[in-house]
Amino acid sequence: MKHILILGAGRSSAALIQYLSEQSTQHNWKISVADASKPAITLLHQQYPAIETQQLDVLDDTARRTIIEPTDLVISMLPARFHIHVVRTCLTLGKHLITASYANDEVRQLQDEIVDKNLIFLYECGLDPGLDHMSAMRTIDEITTEGGKVSSFQSSCGGLMAPGSDDNPWRYKFTWNPRNVVLAGKFGTAQYLYKGRYKNIPHHQVFKRLTAVKVPGYGRFESYPNRDSLKYRAMYGLYDAETILRGTLRRPGFCAAWHAFIQLGLTDDSYEVRNLENMTYGDFVRAYLPYSEDDLVTNFSRYIGVDITSELMERITWLGLLNEKPIGLTKASPADVLQKLLEEKWQTQPGDEDMIVMQHLIEHQQGEEKYLTKSSLVVTGKLNGLSAMAKTVGYPLGIAAKLILNGQISRRGLLIPVHQEIYKPILAELNTLGISFEETTDSLFPALQEN
Repeated sequence: MKHILILGAGRSSAALIQYLSEQSTQHNWKISVADASKPAITLLHQQYPAIETQQLDVLDDTARRTIIEPTDLVISMLPARFHIHVVRTCLTLGKHLITASYANDEVRQLQDEIVDKNLIFLYECGLDPGLDHMSAMRTIDEITTEGGKVSSFQSSCGGLMAPGSDDNPWRYKFTWNPRNVVLAGKFGTAQYLYKGRYKNIPHHQVFKRLTAVKVPGYGRFESYPNRDSLKYRAMYGLYDAETILRGTLRRPGFCAAWHAFIQLGLTDDSYEVRNLENMTYGDFVRAYLPYSEDDLVTNFSRYIGVDITSELMERITWLGLLNEKPIGLTKASPADVLQKLLEEKWQTQPGDEDMIVMQHLIEHQQGEEKYLTKSSLVVTGKLNGLSAMAKTVGYPLGIAAKLILNGQISRRGLLIPVHQEIYKPILAELNTLGISFEETTDSLFPALQEN
């Protein structure tokens, strides 16, 4: 009997746990789940009595070793900062490891040791990173196999609210870690390649450099650039591409309003705001504005350079950022204050549905002909059931676990799912689970029609 251990029972684990539970009888698997939260473990045991559950402090070396030792494969759904502890224990004990997190330099340094121990450490196998790699590489491999060359690769992805649940002026609510949203674009410079020119966008300009994206059946979106698009040149073999750009999707208008927060410095997490315990949200904003005898709304709109009746100001005032409501914090950074307000206003409601949107635009040349391949994915889910985020993160991980335990992956070492033996079976099974890309290819120079 093969034994799978899942570390982390948060919302993103729901579909993974359900999938492995359903597969366990057929494949004779034992499934265990460990989490730091006792209520989460208790609830999980009620939902899946056959699954072994345990409360775990992953920083406890003895407890971590004890729970990993009897397993064959570990799936880590923990925050990224905890992965290295799991990595070292899996390496010591000779256990395969899968995670949706990015492979960092710390784990890359262990590549030779992972290979020497004949292990698979499969990273970046969730949604983004994960499905983005797999779907992009499928199309790129098909193009290059037929002798084509990719000249432009643009890809974007976003976790959003589904139509009907995007019922506020921002058309957005928190469906994943609020901290990551508040600090998005904050660290580092966005780097990408556009028409042969290297572009470097500092963080305070990221939400102004937008690309329009249209998804059939779901309308318009805007995409702001991710931190480092250039690493995908080597990862995807895009050596002939003159454009390589990856971004994050939001509904139109979101980024302009978020840029206003950045202009004021409200996403800064580097210091504590003084006298915060005596401040209202209005006082908080005034601390970042030039002195004026005008009312706060007028002063704010003038500072960020928009009309007082604009949609941007509607989004800001709807949040209550300019109200005289006490903040209710004593020690916090500007980003902490903003996050508290957003968590109150961007709360999901019972019955809400989320939506994952991903799109690749790939220009390529076959001989003298030039083409544009558009590959789009939309997945919806219920937040009080299986969310779109949980499905698109969890199902790829679960299928990858099955491939490893069934001996269907021959490669060893630190891997990401850009290889056909990994992405082909995962994408094929995802298609049966309702997660599939719609793809069209059109000539960039259609033949002229005769009059």
